[in-house]
Amino acid sequence: MRPRTHALGLIAVLTVTGAGLAAPADAARLPARTPECQGDWLPATPTSEDVMNGELSFLDRPAVKIGTKVDWSLDPYKSRSWQMVFQSLRWMGRLVADYEATGKQAYLNRATEIAKDWVEKNPYGGRTTNKYAWQDHPTALRAPALVCLSRYVSDAWLKNSLAVHAKLLADPRFYKAGHNHGLDQDIGLLRIGCRYNQKGWKDLALDRMVKSMKLDIDSEGALREQAPRYAIYVHDRLRVATDTIKDCGLKVPDDLAKRWDGLPKHISAATQPNGYMVPLGDGPPNIQPAGFAHSSETVQVFKAGYVFGRTAWGDPQSAYYSIRFGPGMKFHGHEDHLGVTYYAQGRNVLTEAGFHSYENTSYRRWTMTPEAHNVPVVVGKKFRGRTPSSLVRRSVGKDRQSFTLTDKAYGVSRTRAVLVNHDQDVMAVLDATRGGKVRNLWHFDPSMKVYSNAGGQVVVGEGSWRATLVQLSMPSCKPIGGQKVVRGRTNPYQGWISPAYMKKVAAPAVVSPAASSLLTIVVPGTAKPEVSCSGRTVIVHTSDGPTSFKISGSDLV
Repeated sequence: MRPRTHALGLIAVLTVTGAGLAAPADAARLPARTPECQGDWLPATPTSEDVMNGELSFLDRPAVKIGTKVDWSLDPYKSRSWQMVFQSLRWMGRLVADYEATGKQAYLNRATEIAKDWVEKNPYGGRTTNKYAWQDHPTALRAPALVCLSRYVSDAWLKNSLAVHAKLLADPRFYKAGHNHGLDQDIGLLRIGCRYNQKGWKDLALDRMVKSMKLDIDSEGALREQAPRYAIYVHDRLRVATDTIKDCGLKVPDDLAKRWDGLPKHISAATQPNGYMVPLGDGPPNIQPAGFAHSSETVQVFKAGYVFGRTAWGDPQSAYYSIRFGPGMKFHGHEDHLGVTYYAQGRNVLTEAGFHSYENTSYRRWTMTPEAHNVPVVVGKKFRGRTPSSLVRRSVGKDRQSFTLTDKAYGVSRTRAVLVNHDQDVMAVLDATRGGKVRNLWHFDPSMKVYSNAGGQVVVGEGSWRATLVQLSMPSCKPIGGQKVVRGRTNPYQGWISPAYMKKVAAPAVVSPAASSLLTIVVPGTAKPEVSCSGRTVIVHTSDGPTSFKISGSDLV
């Protein structure tokens, strides 16, 4: 049974002492700070003064004037994300939290006006109710804000609305298990259950939370949502969850604590030497985590589908790379399997198109395709989305690591071998497929300019610094020309990078020629690398001297 708007059967259990609005706070004595209203569950923006002035600024977008009488159909940026934050009412909760901190009665009065108006204008299932109002995430985030307000307002309209929220949050058909939305739903239900001492809601929220987080975070501490930056969000929300559990007088389950404790290792592994997270899945390149402990290992392989490697911790000049494999795309993932990124000599060299927004636009859809990533593409074959891939070989040494991956995302086997050599910085990638030809794509950082493209070599650089991409047809080991450099194309999209939310900039992308087997070598620090072959051995002359590696079947060693 779906929740009914009035939820009369639940109102009787939502009883609190006191009536109506609290009296003005004595200037000499501030209101007591309550667990429901304090803590880091509220966002920092907009501030209470912004809300009092009728201005809301979300997601770094310019402030929107809402005035005194709120129009709940507002959608100034045609943005699902903006609507979600707007309908969550957490900005209303900021007023109540600051009322407790300052004693300003005007804050509490305005919070009550906003919440009451929202409840009246957005009944569950109402004909004119905003379509985002009762979606899973805004509902989950709004519940704690309304619980906070309930510390000072005991009117029936608020108890009624909290009953509807609890009923919906408890509905298994509404629940997002194994996802950050599910965690927020559990927090919301637990807050309501604790506020009104409803054991059924408390037990359900806590039981689901443990099971859901064991689905979302694996035993290695890796987030399974396929965008490492969401591990920061989940880690922060788990802190809120554990605070809520303790506020409720309950014990934090050991399994939940273990999953929370495991996340920092994953977050730090996915952080490049420049301090910013590698932009995988729905993750922009401007996320800078702080204060997370890291493993002592410089190369980490997560069964969730990640290889992260670096030459050293704490050195901005360290080389760094990522490789993707694992389960098929879900949640916040992109079709980036077999994809690589490469950071060397203090610079982002190979990156990805990244995350632009959640809006259903042609550009957003392109950023999720293989063509927006550094991947091999099988020519003439249709791509099969959500195909898993496997890491079939690994060799991890101090100065060199190599990995081989495979899948059938194009209906036939495609294989990629990746070798990263340190000291003499080199990344080598061998791509092959059975029964056809393969081409690949390489997305360079927007700071890079293309200086030359000839004879199977593309030279890029920034200032006086250069890097070279060399391509050889295998097994002949002869240079293969015909590389196409694309920058800022729109039909179809190619040659774009999203540096931040709702932003995109043109950046050079190299589309290779097709070959039955294609060896790509990226050499940072030089515009004139000499590359030669002797049998199955490839010799590369870097700016720091020569290095070599061997081709053994489909592997690089």
